[in-house]
Parts: sequence; structure tokens; C-alpha cells
Amino acid sequence: MAPAPAPAPARLLLGLRAPAALLVLLLLLLLLPSGTEQGPHEKRLLNALLGPYNTLERPVANESEPLEVKFGLTLQQIIDVDEKNQILTTNAWLNLEWVDYNLRWNETEYGGVKDLRITPNKIWRPDILMYNSADEGFDGTYHTNVVVRHNGSCLYVPPGIFKSTCKIDITWFPFDDQHCDMKFGSWTYDGNQLDLVLNSEGGGDLTNFITNGEWYLLGMPGKKNTIVYQCCPEPYVDVTFTIQIRRRTLYYFFNLIVPCVLISSMALLGFTLPPDSGEKLTLGVTILLSLTVFLNLVAETLPQVSDAIPLLGTYFNCIMFMVASSVVLTVVVLNYHHRTADIHEMPQWIKSVFLQWLPWILGMSRPGKKITRKTILMSNRMKELELKERSSKSLLANVLDIDDDFRHHANSTAAAAAAAGYLRGGGASGASTGALDEAGASAGGGGGGAAVSGGAGGGAAAGAVAPAGAAGAPCAAAQRELAAILRELQFITGRMRKADEEAELISDWKFAAMVVDRFCLIIFTMFTIIATVAVLLSAPHIIVQ
Repeated sequence: MAPAPAPAPARLLLGLRAPAALLVLLLLLLLLPSGTEQGPHEKRLLNALLGPYNTLERPVANESEPLEVKFGLTLQQIIDVDEKNQILTTNAWLNLEWVDYNLRWNETEYGGVKDLRITPNKIWRPDILMYNSADEGFDGTYHTNVVVRHNGSCLYVPPGIFKSTCKIDITWFPFDDQHCDMKFGSWTYDGNQLDLVLNSEGGGDLTNFITNGEWYLLGMPGKKNTIVYQCCPEPYVDVTFTIQIRRRTLYYFFNLIVPCVLISSMALLGFTLPPDSGEKLTLGVTILLSLTVFLNLVAETLPQVSDAIPLLGTYFNCIMFMVASSVVLTVVVLNYHHRTADIHEMPQWIKSVFLQWLPWILGMSRPGKKITRKTILMSNRMKELELKERSSKSLLANVLDIDDDFRHHANSTAAAAAAAGYLRGGGASGASTGALDEAGASAGGGGGGAAVSGGAGGGAAAGAVAPAGAAGAPCAAAQRELAAILRELQFITGRMRKADEEAELISDWKFAAMVVDRFCLIIFTMFTIIATVAVLLSAPHIIVQ
């Protein structure tokens, strides 16, 4: 088998003379990557650095001076905000920079090695922890390698999922802003041994932040604090980053507030439904049940805390109160609408409020009766005059519902009849008695008949009724028939008057129910609008997309 041909550089070196070949070899060595020569140098460097290194030693040239550690935070994502447990879960990277006095070397002595990647358990690193951590392991970072440069500077960027405690204020839910702190500091080194310095005055790094669907990030300022705790007299330095977030309200607005307003509007339409339809109360109860089911679904969305009442919860309670009140007032309207004169009598204050003043305020009127302030005052004045007129009548006129002039006319007729009877019969007592009997029969029904019988008895006692009695007998019978007819007419007119009064009273109750319906419609409409506008205006912001 023929040997394999040599590579092109080897054939070139074989074809050249010794000086030229040496020069070409040097050029090739210079063109090779520098990393090819760092293998043994890096190993030698690691042995030289880590051999005498003590991880418990604070790497400073002077132990009386604090070690300065630059601290920064890169926020990647807001994972969850738990309002019930008041825990904020975030994905973030820590950024720690310090200078290790014991990790310095001359790069020229080690083949140009400028930096090393060393595991954090091999060298000293600051024990920076999040003070307000709610994680089960307390430290939620992943320990990555530390980048060490030849001048001793160390860069440590551990990523982690941080669970921090956060005081959630749900007073303005879902139009709320939350400020959650992430407090970092050394757990054992005080301010005289380790000094934390903000890496950036602007706070945390948000360049790679992934937006959250529920929360909008406003900012993440940072602040350095020096605090003396009760346990220790030395001051401790910490860096606190405040995550300022605002809840996106578009979901809550269109899935909670708008349906609630629509359900309450349906409750308002129940006041426009006629009571005779038979579905007025059914509609109100159905709307109340639907709102109850809706609020049970919404209760799972509301934060389950008792520190404060959410704004949305207050609004829902107001709407629930309005719908429940509408059902109660619907029962009142139906009660008024179906009242009759046999069972209920309308009090004077109901007549004055629901038949006069309230319809005038609401601009309502009855068919053929225009209700104005002038007509109300005239009606009240006419009722007063009617009462005075009835009180001025005699007893007989009030009973028969006639005027007193009729009684005067009956008395004059009785006097004329008495005079005629005296001239014909010659007996004063019998004639006068017969005339009085006729007058009594003309004036009253039952009383007239009694007077006639009494008059007959008196004539028999006097013994002078022969001529006058024969002429007065047909008149007495006619008077009795007229009295009976008068009683029947009074009974019929009384029943008709009573029926008219009952119909008028039923009409008054129905109109009062209509007035209550209109009044409730206006009041609850204003209540719903004012409550909705008040909730939206009192919120710090309305819609955040």
C-alpha cells in the first residue's frame, strides 16, 4: 500500500532549507490560538492560587478596612403575586463584584491567562442573603462559578427563583399598586467588615424583563440602608430593591364590572314591568339569584384577606343591596296594586304623598287629571269646604244626603195641607194631625210610614175623621208607596255610590303602586350610576392594558 501524502505545511517545510523552515515554523506558532498554550499554565496558576488559599479569610490587605462589594439585581420575570399568603415570586439574577487580595497574578508569567472560572466553594465569597425570603431553603440561588480576573476582581452572578414576603394592600383592588421590597445584605459581616454598594444608582436592571399578563412593572429603584439591630451593636448594611407594580385592570373591568352593571340594569328594568303581567316578582328574584351565583364565582378572584375591604367588593355589595331592595320594593308595589276597598283603607298621608306631591315631583299624571301644585292646593281646599258644608247640615239632610231646603219645602207643604184639612173637616186637631202625617211621609221613608199610622190613631181618638179620613186614605197609601220607592232608590244609589267609591279607591291604590314603581326606578338608576362612577373615579387608575 502506498504511504499517505504528507500535509501541505509539512511538504512546504520539507521543500525549504533549514533557516527558511525555522522562520515559517515560528510564524505558524504565532498564528495559532493563544488558548492552545493555556492548558498547563492554567493548571499551574490554579495550583499556585488555591494551594495556600483559605476560604475563611476575608480577602483584604488591611483587616481594619471593610471589603467593598458592589451589588446589583437583574429582574427577569414576575412569576406570581400571592395576595392571600402575601408572597412575591420573581426570577432574578444577582450581581456581586469584589476584589480578592489573594487572587492576583501576573498574566505574563502564566502564558497570558487573564481570567479563571472557579467554583464558589473553593474561594471566599460574601454571604449575601435576602432578608425577607419566604423560600423553604431560604436561599433560592443557583451557585454558579465565580469569574476571577488577574487583578483580583471577582464577578459572581447567581440566578435564582426568589420568594419574598410582601405586604399586599388590596384596598383599591383591582385598581391597586403594590410596592414589594427585596432586602439583601450580609448575614454575618457587619458594616465595618463588608460594605455593600449599589452597582447602579438607577436601581435594578430591567433590560431583559419579560412582561407579566397581570402586573405592569413601574420601576425597581434601589436604596442602601445602614441599620443597627437590637441583637448586635454593630451597624449592618443592606441594599433594598423596591419592585413597583400596577395591576392590569382590563381583565377585571370586562369580566367583573361590566357583567355586574348589566345585571343591575336588568333589575332596574323590573320596575318598568306592569304588575298585572304576573312576572314582576319572578324577574326580580331571578336577577337576585343570578347575581348571587355571579358573586360566588367572583369571590374566588377576590383576595382572601381581611385587612381591608377591596373596592370591587364594596361595589358588588352595593349592587347586591340594590337588587335585594328592588325585590322588597317590588313586593310593596304588588301589595299596593292588588289592594281593595273591602280590606284596606287608604290613609290620608298616602293620599297626600303618593297621589299628589310625589306624582307632581316625578311629573306623572292620571288620565283626565293633570297633577300640578295648583290643583293639589285646590283639591285640599275643596275637601275642607266639603267637610264644613256637611257639618253645617242637619241630621236628616246628612242621612238622606239631601239639602236642608228640601226639609223647608216639606214643612211648607205640610202647613198648607193642614189648613185645607181644617176647612173641610171642621176639626182642627184631626186636620193638623193628617197634615203632619203627610209631611212626615214626604220627608222620610220609614219614619213617614210611622207618622201616618200614628196620625190615624190620633184621628180616631178625636172622633172627627169622617170627611177628611175618606179623602186622606188614598193619599196615605200613595205616600207609603213613594216612601218605599224612595228607600229603593236610596239603596240603589248607595250601592252605585259605594261601587264608584271602591273603584276609585282601587284606582288610587294602583296609581300609588305606579308612583312607587317610577320612584324606585329613578332612585335605583341614580344609585347604580353614582355607585359605578364613584368607584371608577375613586380608583387611582381605571384601565391599564
